[in-house]
Amino acid sequence: MTTQHSTDHRPTAPAPHSVPSFAVIPGAQVEHALQGRAREVVDLVEATYRLHGAGDSVNPPSYFLRFPDRPASRIIALPASLGGQSPVDGMKWISSFPANVAAGVPRASAVLILNDHDTGYPFACLESSIISATRTAASAALAADRLSRGRPRPRSVGFFGTGLIARYIHTFLAETGWEFDRIGVHDLSADSAAGFRLYLEQSGADGWITVHRSAEDLIRTSDLVVFATVAGAPHVSDLSWFDHHPLVLHISLRDLDPEIVLGSANFVDDIEHCLKADTSPHLAEQRTGRRDFLTGTLDDVTSGRVTVPADRTVVFSPFGLGVLDLAVGKYVYDEVARAGGLHLVDGFFHELRRHG
Repeated sequence: MTTQHSTDHRPTAPAPHSVPSFAVIPGAQVEHALQGRAREVVDLVEATYRLHGAGDSVNPPSYFLRFPDRPASRIIALPASLGGQSPVDGMKWISSFPANVAAGVPRASAVLILNDHDTGYPFACLESSIISATRTAASAALAADRLSRGRPRPRSVGFFGTGLIARYIHTFLAETGWEFDRIGVHDLSADSAAGFRLYLEQSGADGWITVHRSAEDLIRTSDLVVFATVAGAPHVSDLSWFDHHPLVLHISLRDLDPEIVLGSANFVDDIEHCLKADTSPHLAEQRTGRRDFLTGTLDDVTSGRVTVPADRTVVFSPFGLGVLDLAVGKYVYDEVARAGGLHLVDGFFHELRRHG
């Protein structure tokens, strides 16, 4: 057998790339693609955390666009790149305008741009408030499951804040097998609390539903506490409210006084991301000058590198990673494409010849 050796050392020409089609996926299609898929999406989020933990992602700091004349409002850019078997790049552009609620308009709105891994061309724009709420709820459901192993499984849950995120978290908990004897509800808006209670009743939620007038009553009577507020600064400061050592899903990130953080076992999604923007863990770091109050990341727990203590309050504070939006957004895109429902914008990219 003869082996031929090439003497041509010229660089191999790159494989030709084609410009992708551009699709617009509205909210109704996003919702349809995700409906009833809670377990599948939770598994997807766990796999994405694993890729991120292994360094197979790029997740730069979020950029906050703030307004001097509207200090309570902001628009956030979350760029990211995700590797794995189906790599994708992109960015979520999400606004938070709390004053919308009083006008009967949802607080948050968002779009997600997906970029082709090879060419960099954007190939889809998706309505993303649903994607954002879904990845947040899936992360919360994953954390509730993994952080409660090795300790009594919560039988009572309290929702502090009763907007869209709370509704999605409850849905994901219910669809991934959680059952509660008691469900507590608390919100500064009586109308919002009443609306959430009505949603719970109409959804067929198990358990006795109580609207609590005080935050203390809600926390003291809940084994699992979900913070889903729009608070910009800590407003819960009494550590004794947590003497029963609940599991706390600190989704809104800025509710807890640093003393409560320092008195708990703390888990985050990403340490560098969470310790910024005056989150409660960031304030705890500023107060102490150290980070050893952080027990680990959720990926540390799911991978078995860190054990969750059974005799302390456990707090999960997820900053929210852009790679999760990419993973869920690409899942939606693939589902819509598989069903033949993509709305393509013909000729979206027009100048495609370098010299005209």
